[in-house]
Amino acid sequence: MARSDLKVASVQFENASGDKQQNLEIISRLSQQAAEKGCKVVAFHECSITGYTFASRLSREELHSIAEPVPDGPSIQRLVQIAKQTDMKILAGLFERDGDALYNTYVCVDGDGLIARYRKLHPFISQYLSAGNEYVVFEINGWKCGILICYDNNVIENVRATALLGAEIIFMPHVTMCTPSTRPGAGFVDPQLWHRRAEDPTSLKAEFHGLKGRAWLMKWLPARAYDNAVYCVFSNPIGMDDDQLKNGCSMILDPFGDILDECTELGEDMAVALCTKERLTEAGGSRYRLARRPELYGNIISQAHTGQQKVSWLAGARKKV
Repeated sequence: MARSDLKVASVQFENASGDKQQNLEIISRLSQQAAEKGCKVVAFHECSITGYTFASRLSREELHSIAEPVPDGPSIQRLVQIAKQTDMKILAGLFERDGDALYNTYVCVDGDGLIARYRKLHPFISQYLSAGNEYVVFEINGWKCGILICYDNNVIENVRATALLGAEIIFMPHVTMCTPSTRPGAGFVDPQLWHRRAEDPTSLKAEFHGLKGRAWLMKWLPARAYDNAVYCVFSNPIGMDDDQLKNGCSMILDPFGDILDECTELGEDMAVALCTKERLTEAGGSRYRLARRPELYGNIISQAHTGQQKVSWLAGARKKV
């Protein structure tokens, strides 16, 4: 393994809504497992510390009480302890409070403290969440890394902008799939299939792998990696997130858009892959980026939305297209 290579893990697990202590215990255990596999970085899903979907029913006061300051809150301090114990870089998410403002936030820490904090640009699970307003690029072991949370990745300009800022690896924490949408084949998956997964794994896998789940993911996720010549570390929960069933499929893709490793278990699982610098420049996306002619379309892409368009993006987000 070359000195610049980086071994990364992307994890899926079933989080407990609002139970930060339990979720951090799981994160601790799985981080140790990733370390034992030789990984230097482990990534968990969106709001993996707090849980996610339950926030849609919380009042501002209730969401404020679940949220914590970053980096001084107890959950981030505990995450730093886990990173120190495992000698890992750990990425995980929670609801953050900063004064009166609330954010859907994802952090990267090591044993010395906070490395990076990213606030979701397109939050919609709660009307009380504020939108982040900046891209974040930071360094892990000589690699430039970025973060985009869930819906942020569906807006293709966000991925391109993060890559143009130098990101070679983009961490993509999600809570997605298995929800209704205007796209064909979308919809909820019956929670009873999850509870009966030991007796009937075939029916559950059919739902998880079809257009409600992985087949939809494959329509767009490989393109984000391929077009931008970046590694994509996709993390997603499996099991019940509040009253919604999620299908996992945590995976790591290379700059060719190929899946290096993917979680396939109907439960906790871990995808592990080696990131190498050579593939960044070998992939076609690196040539495409150099061939750009922004003088042709810079003004087009930067046009502001009209009032109606602003309403439309939020409606589209709520449908989780």
